[in-house]
Amino acid sequence: MSASRSVLAHAVESIGGVAREGQERMTEAVERALNGGDPLLAQAGTGTGKSLAYLSAALTSAAEGGTRTVISTATLALQRQILVKDAPVVSEAVAEVCGNRPRVAVLKGWSNYVCRHKISGGYPDDDEDTLFSTPRSDLETQVARLREWAETTETGERDDLDPGVSDRAWRQVSISKLECMGNKCPFSTECFPMAARAKAGEADVVVTNHALLGIAAFGSPGVLPEFDALIVDEAHDIVPRATSAATVELSAPAVDRAARATRRLAPAAADSLETAASQLRDALESLEEKRLLEIPGVISAAAITLGAAAREALTALRGEDDGARQSLKASLTELVEICDRALSDSVTNRTDVAWIAVDRTDTPRLWMAPLDVSGGIREHLLTERAVVATSATLSLGGRFDSAARSLGLTEYVAEDFGSPFDYGAQGIVYAAAHLPKPTRDGVSDDALAELVDLIHASGGGALCLFSSRRGAEAAAEYARERLELPIYCQGEDTMSRLIETFRTEQDSCLFGTLSLWQGVDVPGQSCRLVTIDRIPFPRPDDPIVQARTEVAERAGRSGFMDVSLQHAALLIAQGSGRLIRTIADRGLVAILDSRVVHQRYGRYILDSMPAFWRTTDPEIARAALTRLSERTEN
Repeated sequence: MSASRSVLAHAVESIGGVAREGQERMTEAVERALNGGDPLLAQAGTGTGKSLAYLSAALTSAAEGGTRTVISTATLALQRQILVKDAPVVSEAVAEVCGNRPRVAVLKGWSNYVCRHKISGGYPDDDEDTLFSTPRSDLETQVARLREWAETTETGERDDLDPGVSDRAWRQVSISKLECMGNKCPFSTECFPMAARAKAGEADVVVTNHALLGIAAFGSPGVLPEFDALIVDEAHDIVPRATSAATVELSAPAVDRAARATRRLAPAAADSLETAASQLRDALESLEEKRLLEIPGVISAAAITLGAAAREALTALRGEDDGARQSLKASLTELVEICDRALSDSVTNRTDVAWIAVDRTDTPRLWMAPLDVSGGIREHLLTERAVVATSATLSLGGRFDSAARSLGLTEYVAEDFGSPFDYGAQGIVYAAAHLPKPTRDGVSDDALAELVDLIHASGGGALCLFSSRRGAEAAAEYARERLELPIYCQGEDTMSRLIETFRTEQDSCLFGTLSLWQGVDVPGQSCRLVTIDRIPFPRPDDPIVQARTEVAERAGRSGFMDVSLQHAALLIAQGSGRLIRTIADRGLVAILDSRVVHQRYGRYILDSMPAFWRTTDPEIARAALTRLSERTEN
């Protein structure tokens, strides 16, 4: 038995279990990849114990060969599971088998930590509020609690704060890396993010998130310590996270804020920024809301003016730094970088996608996002390193090629390590073939009636997933008028509280949108029915979807299959994966979109889901749910 498998056996035994065959095979496959094998694409279903598998290989490799591994996750829940539960268990097992204990550390982006200097008043107040006066508003109360917490916390990490605070409150006590004064800061020796980075630099395994990985992939590889191997868990989510990390926006209000700060700190340079803000506002307002195939001349002219004004202000700010100056420098530097990007040929060369969008305040903004993130991922993260990518939904339609292409991999080993669940015996997927084809007008009356019938048969315990917030809210209202069950809807409370209520109230129902399709772990009878209102194709007018579709078609592939269908299949695979979380779970997934039966691409979607028993008969579906309801009552 290899050292990694021996470590796995010790780790699983210590928590009262026995290593499964799929878990053992995955440990050995990860070990081979870490020891110089080809990149590994490892699909492992929920309940396989994949985090224990790859941790056993990674920590053993660290103990025996000095390999430093970065592990990246998409969700906070998995990150905390690794740090608090799995890594300590495996580290103890490695110490028993190998004789020395590897070190594990967490590393997140700068803004995930409290800034002591900002709390002490070293940075300017936001325009919106006076931050540190006697608490009167809810915002001020939250900030006051954060100040008290900062005096007792050992890490300064937002995720260690319980209960949490709003994003708005957290922004009052955190800064970006660009805003940090570094060694010039009077609190540099007590800095939380610098301490976390120093600890990560000494660790054998560093646990981080996809957002930081995205930053490393696009221009800032130095945000991560040097490492020999990369394990990407929840790898299905790496592309949207990396895309988000490399997306920028340009708007007149952002320039206005920089101009106001410049007026206070370098008055002579403020006039140019105010002129640039006015020119940019006029340019953006003259354009319609749409994707841009090239940067219009009015935007280019405004970017030239703004870039020059921002550089002038940066020159005027040279000299002694304080928090206010560093914060302004960060904003100005970002404006310069965005202007340079807008003035480059990245849009005409189709490396960037650009579009004009108007937000809720009727403010037009220029957005720019990378068309393809695989090149950055491959160049900055995967080259000359051992690579493992794993997820419960890594293959789509039974193939791994989409996942490989998204990571920029041409040579790789792909393996499905199965699942401990008997999906065919534990779950049913019901496709409502008799319903009319969905339209853009929201959930149809027929689909709403079907939804209520299914919830009534199950007696609740329903997680109802929708492709739009409007659809979720309308369906929740419709169901409340017809069912005497607790029905909760996304937006009525914090997501964590809604999920916890759904978990503890067995007959409750939770309605929501995309944030509920992934990461929700509610085992048992509280989630015995999962409904999906429609196949979640992306919006056809989404600029990134349009551009990626064009690229696929120019390469001779189907744009619909490559982009829209894969997006939809992944989400349905993730959404239906909320149903069976343990070997004792039983339930039904209902797809209220007849296209999954009547269109040729429906089989691809169904084949991307767990291997549930399939039916299109509503009577069979309701009878199964009724039996589940009776089981719950008993």
